[in-house]
Amino acid sequence: MEVRRAETGDAETIRAIYNAEVGGSTVTFDMVPRTPAEQLEWMVQHRGAHPAVVAVEAGQVVGFGSLSAFRDRPAYATSVEDSVYVAAEWRGRGVGGLLLAELVRLAGDHGFHAVLARISGDNAASIALHQGQGFFLVGVEREVGRKFGRWIDVTVMQLLLRPSGQHRD
Repeated sequence: MEVRRAETGDAETIRAIYNAEVGGSTVTFDMVPRTPAEQLEWMVQHRGAHPAVVAVEAGQVVGFGSLSAFRDRPAYATSVEDSVYVAAEWRGRGVGGLLLAELVRLAGDHGFHAVLARISGDNAASIALHQGQGFFLVGVEREVGRKFGRWIDVTVMQLLLRPSGQHRD
């Protein structure tokens, strides 16, 4: 399986993977599927220091991940937030781990110090994925989201990086 930077030609497959989660799960708090134009804008925003990556098997994108600015104030400039999404039929095959490892490497290469993950509290697979990459629990924000008629907690996890992108001891 290849993990590489996302390209404009990947936009529609990324959109399909993401929109399946918008309508069918709480892993994203978005409630309206992305349009093709919104997806292309997202692609533009995820170049440079805040990249998007894809996992490709036999020429098909089977998952994607991205780094985003953690907050817009200057003091947060050395922190990023990660997102990882895997097509339903590819879950449990190590795709998420490959994507997250590449995002952590890229975060270090771009000089970021902290990578944060804000995970829907009922997403045990994502919590385990992040723990497997050395992320630690920061805390739980109780009932901060509401989707499908119910309150949703957010688990916050963090990884501190050395300048080389390696985990801190």
